Amino acid sequence: MLSSNFRSLHSISKPLLNPSPLSSSSSSLHTRSPPPFKGKRPPTNPNRTPPLFPHNPLLSILEKCQCLPQLKQIQTQLTIRGLMSDWFFSSRLIAFCALSEHKNLDHCFKLLYNVKNPNVFSWNVTIRGCAESGNPIEAVFIYKRMLRNNGCIRPDNYTYPSLLKVCAFLTLKYLGFEILGHVLKLGFDADMYVHNGVIHFLVSSGELEFASKVFDESCVRDLVSWNSLINGYVRSGRAKEAIELYRKMQEEGVEPDQVTMIGVVSSCAQLEDLKLGRDFHKYIEDHGLNLTIPLSNALMDMYIKCGSLERAQRIFDNMEKKTIVSCTTMIVGYTRFGLLDAARKLFDEMPEKDVVPWNAIIGGYVQAKRSKEALILFHEMQDSGIDPDEVTMVYCLSACSQLGALDVGIWIHHYIEKHRLHLNVVLGTALIDMYAKCGNITKALWVFHEMPSRNSLTWTSIIGGLALHGNAHDALSYFSEMIEVGLRPDEVTFLGVLSACCHGGLVEEGRKYFTQMTSKFSLSPQLKHYSCMVDLLGRAGLLDEAEELVKSMTIEPDAVVWGALFFACRMHGNFLMGERAALKLLELDPHDSGIYVLLASMYSDANMWEEAGKIRKMMRERGVEKTPGCSSIEVSGTVYEFIVRDKSHPESEQIYDCLIQLTRQTEIAEFTYGLLKYYTDFLLGFGS
Repeated sequence: MLSSNFRSLHSISKPLLNPSPLSSSSSSLHTRSPPPFKGKRPPTNPNRTPPLFPHNPLLSILEKCQCLPQLKQIQTQLTIRGLMSDWFFSSRLIAFCALSEHKNLDHCFKLLYNVKNPNVFSWNVTIRGCAESGNPIEAVFIYKRMLRNNGCIRPDNYTYPSLLKVCAFLTLKYLGFEILGHVLKLGFDADMYVHNGVIHFLVSSGELEFASKVFDESCVRDLVSWNSLINGYVRSGRAKEAIELYRKMQEEGVEPDQVTMIGVVSSCAQLEDLKLGRDFHKYIEDHGLNLTIPLSNALMDMYIKCGSLERAQRIFDNMEKKTIVSCTTMIVGYTRFGLLDAARKLFDEMPEKDVVPWNAIIGGYVQAKRSKEALILFHEMQDSGIDPDEVTMVYCLSACSQLGALDVGIWIHHYIEKHRLHLNVVLGTALIDMYAKCGNITKALWVFHEMPSRNSLTWTSIIGGLALHGNAHDALSYFSEMIEVGLRPDEVTFLGVLSACCHGGLVEEGRKYFTQMTSKFSLSPQLKHYSCMVDLLGRAGLLDEAEELVKSMTIEPDAVVWGALFFACRMHGNFLMGERAALKLLELDPHDSGIYVLLASMYSDANMWEEAGKIRKMMRERGVEKTPGCSSIEVSGTVYEFIVRDKSHPESEQIYDCLIQLTRQTEIAEFTYGLLKYYTDFLLGFGS
């Protein structure tokens, strides 16, 4: 039962297990717990609350009440007739203020606090009204005041589901444990609705194992109990366990509903199991379950993540009402499959948008390497009056990293600080990555040390940044520190480490870490790791060892691996090995103009003019054209791109004039330097 399981939380919430007296912190109840419940247990059906409007003329008028002045008029009439002292009438006014469409919680509080001895129904509806309001923490304060009411009113089984819901929604873990202690002391743990509230709270607080124990050992559970636990597993990324629990639910003869199917369909999305997802979709259709909007959205998301955009499109087209979530799901699907034009069309057609679809379309452009357009969309988002959140900032920082747009990245950092956005691990890591890739490693290190918490991705980002800037020893030092704090590196971390060794020419260290990937951390080297090692060995002139490493690879080497070997051979003048590597490159990508050009250049350097001519002829016969060079520059926060002989820029003539002048000045400077050097050498020679 719940009581025995609750004791197992002793190590987590030891100060809270004795609810009398409670902690005096602002988030705790800091009041006496109610006495244990004795006697007959109250009814457990929450739908049996008395009707709001019995056959009384004054109370019936409440049905038509639409504003506070009208409510006060009714209250005045009840007061004149001496009915406000009757708990039956006062509780109906309180209930109307707390739960009706035209509720007013401030007036509800005044009524509750000024009525003599309000009954438990009045307290409960006020707690529930607060829990369903925009400021749910008020429900806890009302509960504290209820307990201080000189012991006149004892909470019942209707009191706690709302309180547990608030603790779950606001993730008030330890406060929820205190309330859980009250539930146990009053003996309401066997009540179905309280029990479901407990499971929901534990799941939302991350106590999934304990929630599972409570569920398994309970004698009172219904479909809501199953759904809470299934969806808890899904939210925790434990999709297989969610599916297993669903199978167990079927074995016990409990029929699933739409909420259940949302959970299992979302599990298929996590597992990317299209076959199982289609089976659940067929079950929904065969059993006539209502295809609600949330369930339709879950099915679309599943099909998209499982690679079936067509089926997701079919569900989307058949939806009578498409919500923001529905459209956003399809936008994500389009961008996932590279259909940016379709995503943008749907986005532009949306009648209303919040921050989520904006994030989806901006993220889609960033993932498609169209970062300049992503930043333009970000400015459009601001112009439309939508406030960006942490996800928006992460995408924009990624765009700056791709473009090398440091000024824009600094502006985004200032925006984050000005608007006090939460510098979580993801956002902090994105900032580090942006500063490192845009050339300011000092600022990247500052952000790293200012972050309140870091994960393995954060460490990986700073290690990679240091490697990129040639700070090889610092990168390896940070890697050692990462291991010391108990974080486990992944393949990307080792890519940064090997890159650092490569930039620093640390051959022995590179060999050691490459070996440790498999021997110590059970990680299989990927193509990028091999290319790093080939580059490291090749730069050091160990060409035979580099070629042997390529031959010993357990996976087929790609163009990057052969390219690393080819460039090393060209650097050290090993034309025979370089020729073998270049021919492999041409087999893998016969349309890469750069390989032809470099191979012909290598032959020319070796005075092998005939072979160089053959390569150029082969290039012409295959119709391969040299890819024009491209460069970019950031000026005042705007990134400009230029291609060879490109005149698309409106100020191209002035730009080319400036380049001509700079070239002339360089030539003059070189001539002047040469002349000075000649006279210096002459004078030194004359003096000797």
